[in-house]
Amino acid sequence: MMNCVILDDYQNVALQGADWASLRDRVEVRVLTAHIDDEAELIAALASADIVIVMRERTPFPARLFAALPRLRLLVTSGMRNASIDLQAARAHGVTVCGTASSLTPPVEMTWALILGLARQVVPESLAMRRDGLWQQSIGKDLAGHRLGLLGVGRIGSAVARVGLAFGMEVSGWSPHFTPERAAAAGVAFAASREQLLAESDIVSIHLVLGATTRHLVGAGELALMRRDALLINTSRAAIVDEAALIAVLESGRIGGAGLDVFEREPLPPGHPYRTLPNVLATPHLGYVTRDNYATYFREAVQDIHAWLDGCPVRSL
Repeated sequence: MMNCVILDDYQNVALQGADWASLRDRVEVRVLTAHIDDEAELIAALASADIVIVMRERTPFPARLFAALPRLRLLVTSGMRNASIDLQAARAHGVTVCGTASSLTPPVEMTWALILGLARQVVPESLAMRRDGLWQQSIGKDLAGHRLGLLGVGRIGSAVARVGLAFGMEVSGWSPHFTPERAAAAGVAFAASREQLLAESDIVSIHLVLGATTRHLVGAGELALMRRDALLINTSRAAIVDEAALIAVLESGRIGGAGLDVFEREPLPPGHPYRTLPNVLATPHLGYVTRDNYATYFREAVQDIHAWLDGCPVRSL
């Protein structure tokens, strides 16, 4: 009998979304609903696990963790990309790593929830209503006729662009490998540089993959180029933006605000400035957290386990 541990099932729904009973005679499944931040505690919790299922990048798997878990043989991640897993270390320790499908539509929808919520001040206005507070405290920011700048125009960025165009926005894009031809195919204007995009956009939304060339791609100098009433949206990866620099411009009111769904440390620690700054609309990394996406994750995780047990792994990373 194999032992399987599902990590970071915050909503305690993993066992409801797939046919785990089909593994009953081969695998014993245990669910951990609370995030374990302490590495020693995590190692103790996973010591008896042959199989571990991780949700996106909630719990990193560096080389030292593989070394500390000699029994581990299969690691399944939701999605087909997980930058927090050391794949080379996994191979060195004989651990098979498999993924699952993941829909692009939930993060696109989450991006627009943040844009609209921040532009129209939905949260403070709604809270005022609930508390019998002031009627109409803010003046909303228009979208139609204004510019949406996309840092990254891949599958997700292109889908975000289509919504912006439907709102009547002018949409431009830039990425390190973006070309005028790709811009034309996506129906957006080509920004010659990130500096141009940041300086000319009313709303900047980030849709890049985190890597050596994109870490802190947006720092103090880049943020200084943005318009004073501009909004920055990040549903991609927190480390693309220099956190200290962003907090500084938000505290000074140098930009209009930020809509954030990703953070360098998750869960976000109590008392963090993003929890209290009035010009921040922050959500707890909900971009991929939808019923349909979860159903896909856990259904395919069960498939991954069956295939591995049968000696024919699928969706290997």
